[in-house]
This record gives sequence, C-alpha cells and structure tokens, in this order.
Amino acid sequence: MAKKKYAIIDIETTGGMATRDRITEIGIVIHDGDRIVDEYESLIDPGRSIPPNITRITGITNDMVADAPKFYEVAKTIVEMTEGAIFVAHNVRFDYGFIKNAFDKLGYTFTKRQLCTVRLSRKAFPGLRSYSLGNLIKHFGIHVNARHRALDDARATAILLGKILKSEENHLHINNLVNAGIKESKLPRNISLKFLHGLPEKCGVYYFYNEYGDPVYIGKSINIRKRVMQHFSKTTKKAENLQNFVHTISFELTGSELASMIWESQEIKKHQPQINKAQRTRDYPYFIYQFVDDDGYICFDISKASIKNEKGKMILGYYSSTRTAKEMLRKLLEALELCEFKTGLVKTMPGSCYAFKIKKCHGACVSEEAISTYNERAQEASLYLNKTFQDDLLLIDVGRQEDERSVYLIQNGHFRGYGYMSIEDMDHGIEEMLETVQYVKPNPEMNQIVRNYLLDGKPKQVVPL
Repeated sequence: MAKKKYAIIDIETTGGMATRDRITEIGIVIHDGDRIVDEYESLIDPGRSIPPNITRITGITNDMVADAPKFYEVAKTIVEMTEGAIFVAHNVRFDYGFIKNAFDKLGYTFTKRQLCTVRLSRKAFPGLRSYSLGNLIKHFGIHVNARHRALDDARATAILLGKILKSEENHLHINNLVNAGIKESKLPRNISLKFLHGLPEKCGVYYFYNEYGDPVYIGKSINIRKRVMQHFSKTTKKAENLQNFVHTISFELTGSELASMIWESQEIKKHQPQINKAQRTRDYPYFIYQFVDDDGYICFDISKASIKNEKGKMILGYYSSTRTAKEMLRKLLEALELCEFKTGLVKTMPGSCYAFKIKKCHGACVSEEAISTYNERAQEASLYLNKTFQDDLLLIDVGRQEDERSVYLIQNGHFRGYGYMSIEDMDHGIEEMLETVQYVKPNPEMNQIVRNYLLDGKPKQVVPL
C-alpha cells in the first residue's frame, strides 16, 4: 500500500471568520506516516491591524507582521509543500476554511482531502475530558515551546497524528474520514476516488450522466465535492441506482446558492432525469382560482393541479398543500372582510356564513352586500393572490468570483430572471444591472424559491425599483 503524505497545518488569524478576518502566521509540518520530513513557517502581513485580544492570545503584534510577506507571496510555497498531501489540522474546518478563502481571493482553487485530528482523537482516545489541542498536549505530555504559535501547534498536532497512526484500526478510520466512507469498489466503473476528490468545494449544480450522455440525476449544493461524495457513501436504493447508471459527472459553478436552486429547477424540468423522482413530480400540486358565481360575485376556490382541472380557470397561484392555500385565503378574508362562502373556505349552506354572524362579512352570502362593493374588495384580494411579490426589486448576491455579483429581477409580482456582472460595472447603476438579466418564463416554483430565499434574508443586497 502506498504511503500517505500528510500536511499538518496550523494558522493564526486576526479573528474567527474566514470571509472577514485574515491569516497572520502559518506553520506546515509534512509527515510521511512514519516521521516528520519537512517544515515551514512564516508570519504573514494580514493587511489590517491585529485586535489586542488576539495579540494577547498569540503574542503576534502589528510590528511583527509589518515587514512580513503578504499571503500571495507565500502561496506558491504552500501549494508546492502540500501537493498530493492530505490537509490535517486540529479543527480542520477552521484552518482549511481560512486558507481556501485566501486562495479564492487570488483566483486559485485550493482543494485538498481533509483530516481533522479532533475527530480522530475522539475515536482513538475515547473517554478524555476534552479534545482541545491544549488538553491533548497536557494529557500526552507533548513539549511545546510556544502555544498559539503556528509552527509549534502544527508540530504538536503532528506528534498527536503520529500516536494515532500507530494503530491499524485508526488507519481504517482515517481512510473512512478522508474518503467520506466511500468504498472504491462501490463506485461506478468510470468514477474514481481521485476524481471525486478533485471536484470543487464550491456552490453550483452537478450532473450525473449515463453511458449515452443523458442526465440521470441533477443536483445542487453549496459544496459540490462534499455532496457528490455523500451520494456514493450511502447504501440506499438511490445510491445503488447511481452506482449502476452513472458513467460521467460534470458541474457548473453558480457562486450563489440562489442561482444553484434556480438552475437546478430549470434543468430538472428540462431534462427529466430518471433518478430525480421527487423533483419531477409537481412541487405545488394545488392552486387557487377565481370565478364569478351566478349572482355576479367574485369567488375563490382551491383545486388539485392537473391539466384537466386547470383548463379554462383563472389561476391566481400554486401552493404546496391545501393548508397553505387555505391560510392565504383566510388571511385575505380577515383583512378585507370577505365572505367565507365566496372564498371557498366554507361550502355554501342555508343561511349566512359565520363571519357575517360576527359582523366580519358584510352579507354577500345572503345577497345583502352590493355586488359592486364586494367585488371591489375581492378584486383587491385577486391582485394580491396573483402576485408572489408585492414590490419590484433587484436582489444582489455573491457571484462566481470575488469581483462578481449575481443579480435577480423581481418584476410585476414574479421572478423574471437573473445574470452576473462585475462589481466594477455595478457602479453604472440599475439600468446596467437590468441588461445582465437573462429572462425566464415565470412559474410558481421559481417564485417560491426566490421568495423563500428573500424571506430568509440571504441576499447580500435588496434594491427597490
């Protein structure tokens, strides 16, 4: 069995958020599975001041990094030293996230197999009070010259890894962690672990094709590599189908999670992949429609979506369940004092509706309210139901690169399309943004995707039109 190469890495930073803070020091220890074979350390100029509380922890001052190299000046060394290595760190998500983000800013995709010594230690040394690096150093009596300095912490982590590697059982656990539990024998014939590890850890849409080049599955993820590997690590019927049918894999980066959801929805509807059974079924199987009754009042009702049921009806909106459709009608009934019978919430029966009895309905149910005055309020409800969005907006979100943004247009109550533009071009104003939009045909699923994203407060910016 070929030896693995481990790059044990520790960094110090100006704070805890990779997208906001910067690296101030890096330490790299190369381990061949038996011993340490190389080391590297460097202070890094973060391009901003180091907060006093961080200096108290690390001892790294602004004066110390004033003449240190910028990250781009050490980037080549990092790439060369870690070539072909598994990226190891104590809490790997933190260190890997910072370094990956720093490379992203340089326009370089840094992708490595990862191994977390916190997770490994829990498995290898069960029952300890804490699995922090400080506690493990104390527990094993590991000598460290300067805690919270990158190279010294990387050396301590390398010693810890060495202890873990002494057990054959831990080697199996490492393989499971590195390969996300995937057994190569269970992969499709044309797909290798090496290929899967080479997939980007970025947001986008991925395609699984059969041997004839037809998409059999289309998915989205904020981390394409992680999601694709999850598909092949499971033992479900779906995973078995993927193993049998998948011949090749491709992907498209979208940058924004919203763009990936829109793209996935479009592509599934377009290609109808055989394994996307859930998405191929109608996502919003009920609709509210409007009609005029024999007396001339505008009425609403709910129906199950089908070609037969939709034919000839004035459809105002689609819903995921009758419950959500009824909630919408109930909201409008209370706000506009409509009739329970005329809104389809209660089927017609002799006498007035309950809302009339408590003076919340003006009497359309027993013909006591003039048709014209009732229909004026009903028309207001109709306009509301026919709009997923009440305002015209531009949503601005992240792009595929650091200097790019994605732009989404909401107009006349519907999501109309999206596009990409550089941050520099955005300074030219709204008209320039609108020119980037690639229009799509409005549909309820797209509207719902965008609406939920907006309600969750995820777009970076909302621009009223």
